[in-house]
Amino acid sequence: MSERILLNFKIHLSKNKLLLTSIIVLMIIILSCIFAFLSPYEPNKLDISNKLSPPSLKHIFGTDELGRDYLTRALYGGRISLIVGFLSMIVSIVLGTLIGVISGFLGGIVDSLIMRLIDILMCIPTFFLILIANAYLEPSIKNIIIIIGLFGWMGVARLVRAETLSYKERDYVICSKSLGASNLHMIKKHIIPNVFPTVIVMSTLNIAGAILTESALSFLGLGVQQPMASWGSMLQNAQSYITSKPHMAIFPGLYILFTVLSFNILGDAFRSILDPQSY
Repeated sequence: MSERILLNFKIHLSKNKLLLTSIIVLMIIILSCIFAFLSPYEPNKLDISNKLSPPSLKHIFGTDELGRDYLTRALYGGRISLIVGFLSMIVSIVLGTLIGVISGFLGGIVDSLIMRLIDILMCIPTFFLILIANAYLEPSIKNIIIIIGLFGWMGVARLVRAETLSYKERDYVICSKSLGASNLHMIKKHIIPNVFPTVIVMSTLNIAGAILTESALSFLGLGVQQPMASWGSMLQNAQSYITSKPHMAIFPGLYILFTVLSFNILGDAFRSILDPQSY
């Protein structure tokens, strides 16, 4: 299976130039954020005499209202946005996978109760729930990760449940059950490995959604607090200078656009690659 997946990935990569471009863009963004410490400027160092400088060779993205190098702020802010995206994705994927597998495998009253709960939660606008929860908690990266992760598992659970309902009726699962295997053994050995491709696809899409949510929270002032930066908080600070210094909104906006778009393209590609009908 792994060899076929790798072969299918190579085929898609050779045919889909958009996929190759998105991978390159993500690598550039992620690596530049990881190695942001190589910048000659400190992200939080003030230089009032050099505030609101336009883009130049010295400051490629210019400086902000406090004279801080904007490129350095964008790279360190990208760290925050990417960390929130990846860690909240892990929370929502783990939670959604466990709940979806349990619901689909056990069935009956357990399945009915879990699905009704998911239906109720999905009827409520998730972003407003996140806003309310975040408003009552102290703004911090840890709380943002937990909140976004706890409100992002419902879609994962529904998809995993549907996959589980299909796989638990397969002959090898029925045979394993007839031989006396426990539910935990069948879930670990037969269900989770088979739903893993779906989980991978949802992971990439969840990262994109989490980055957008974090950016929106920071833009509203409920996310990352000063002096730390994220792409959303940089957009918030750029509002006051949108007409005179449009580059202050353009650069973090482009980071968000390219990152989210690349993750979505990657997710669509994984869906095609991991689809057994495409082998």
